[in-house]
Amino acid sequence: MLENCQSAQERWGGVSEIIDRWLKERQELIVDFCGITTSVDTFENIEEDGRAANLKDFCQILVDYVSAGHFEVYEQLMKEGQDFNDKQALREAANLYSCIDDTTEKLLDFNDKYLETDDLETLEDDLSKVGQFLETRFEAEDRMIEVLHVAHKDQVM
Repeated sequence: MLENCQSAQERWGGVSEIIDRWLKERQELIVDFCGITTSVDTFENIEEDGRAANLKDFCQILVDYVSAGHFEVYEQLMKEGQDFNDKQALREAANLYSCIDDTTEKLLDFNDKYLETDDLETLEDDLSKVGQFLETRFEAEDRMIEVLHVAHKDQVM
């Protein structure tokens, strides 16, 4: 009964906090990605343990970010769209999710590859692809936030 009495602001204010925290994680991911891509040319000069640690740290942040999206953020966004009965937004979100899901597979493949190998010969090319996957993903995620959360801002107030 108490749950039914909550205002929309009380109910959906937490979604904004989840999104804000997740976008902060995105910033950390981008900073680490930039750091690792700018240092890839000098990886030969970094001791092997340092290389592995930098790459491992980036992979962990990447997996954490991807996981938070799938198991926390997208779920909340879809629930918001369903609760507002926004069929058009849910259809668009399904297409966006398909795009995001495709990048998830490729990003996790990168993670798996570099957790299992010390061979960094293809790292530069692989990082270039990761950058493209991240760009595609971020655009789709931003659009999903727009159609499923920001679009209902006036209804929440």
